Formats: sequence, structure tokens, C-alpha cells
Amino acid sequence: MRRRRYRRTGLITNEDEQNPLTGVANLFDIAMVFSVALLVALVMSYNIPELLTDEDITIVKNPGQKDMQIIMKEQGKPIEIMNMTDQIGGGTGEALGTAYKLADGRVVYVPEEGNVTST
Repeated sequence: MRRRRYRRTGLITNEDEQNPLTGVANLFDIAMVFSVALLVALVMSYNIPELLTDEDITIVKNPGQKDMQIIMKEQGKPIEIMNMTDQIGGGTGEALGTAYKLADGRVVYVPEEGNVTST
């Protein structure tokens, strides 16, 4: 009688199946796609996609509040963020005119007679 020996080589015939790190590369790709999607969602949630364009922009966040911020972006310069402080600006200068706030919220600037310049 002949005995047949069966080998269990059929389970590991493909070389890719021998390397346990092949699945890790796929997980890294998925993590990269997820992180880019998260960054895009974060920019869109702040409603400031204008910061990604080349145009000059000024954004006022929380106007009139204690935590007010002014974000200024000019082409060729880094983005500048100014926070509200309790300090009062000072210095010397001259009055240029008067600003009036109308009932509908518009502000009208009226220059003084000596400060009118023509362009």
C-alpha cells in the first residue's frame, strides 16, 4: 500500500500573501485621504475658503465683541490676525473730517474743507 503525503503548501502559494505588511500600505492611503478630506471640511466649516485664493481680503470675526478678530490677507504677504485689546491707540495727528452713521447703518465720511484732495 502506498501512502500519500499531503503537504499544506496550497495555503501559501502566492508571495504577496506571505508579507504581513501589505495591508498596512492600504491603511496609510486611506488615512491620507481621510486627513485631506478633514482639512477641506475644516476650511469650509469656518466659511473662509477665500483664504485659499490669491485675492486680497479682510475678515472681521465677532464684530463689537470682546473676542473680535480682524484677519487680513494681502497678496505677497503672510496672513495677519489682529486680536481685540483694551489698549487705546494714541499719538499725534490732525482731524481729517467727520463720519456720520445713518439710520440704515451706512457710514458717510465728510472731509473738512481744508482737507479736500483731488485725484
